[in-house]
Amino acid sequence: ARLVESGGGLVQPGGSLRLSCVASGFRVSTYNMSWYRQSPGKEREWVARIPRTGDLVYYAESVKGRFTISRDNPKNTVHLQMNSLQPEDTAKYYCNAERYSIHYWGQGTQVAVSA
Repeated sequence: ARLVESGGGLVQPGGSLRLSCVASGFRVSTYNMSWYRQSPGKEREWVARIPRTGDLVYYAESVKGRFTISRDNPKNTVHLQMNSLQPEDTAKYYCNAERYSIHYWGQGTQVAVSA
């Protein structure tokens, strides 16, 4: 099983980025998919989650209303649309797949928000 993130980069405050996480070796539709982020010197922080069942999605308070997680089952991909980015959103963003205590992680993609 493998997860590969992409879409990070440098953006000005107020800008947008769309992260992608492509899975191989399993179907994202059968796993709970999440995004996490980690800044230097800080612990990894959960950002958003889309469960394998149901229509609800979940967000950390710090990103609610600005970020949107979605899943493209035919492309076996999960996205994180990030709008109104702020300097405090600067971090390395990781994709996570979880089911029955099994976790898969990607290598991460760096997001930097700076003027």
